[in-house]
Amino acid sequence: MGRDVYLTFDDGPIPEVTPKVLDILDRYNVKATFFMVGENIDKFPDIFARVVADGHSIGNHTYNHLKGWKTPFKTYMANVAKCQDAVNRQLPTLLFRPPYGKASLRQRRALHKMGYKLIYWDILTRDYDATRTPDQMIEQIKRDTRPGSIINLLHIPE
Repeated sequence: MGRDVYLTFDDGPIPEVTPKVLDILDRYNVKATFFMVGENIDKFPDIFARVVADGHSIGNHTYNHLKGWKTPFKTYMANVAKCQDAVNRQLPTLLFRPPYGKASLRQRRALHKMGYKLIYWDILTRDYDATRTPDQMIEQIKRDTRPGSIINLLHIPE
């Protein structure tokens, strides 16, 4: 692991945001992990394909960005499977990030049993909070990043 840090992006692909992020990452020769919402994969397959073609990692973020703690077990697991079908069309992976970083204990156990590797973060920039400025987020990242940190950089406002 060394001094590496890991950049992650959630909720895409989104046409207004994802291509710009990909251009910036390409400019600096940086790779990241994109936790994709299956519904967005189906809506924007070309952007999803570009993420994969550019050499980034991808992960499952449920099909409809479900709140695990508010969703019945069978519904949640079917939603994860539906997203996995969309993800597998480009790049099979067993990376999974529960939306909001939360899932029930039963959901997490089932996901582990199915072979998923659950990925969370240790730095959440809270970019979805309109009161936070880019400078505040940058200062937080500078202050809190350690070797091995997983930084969650992007959310699409609901």
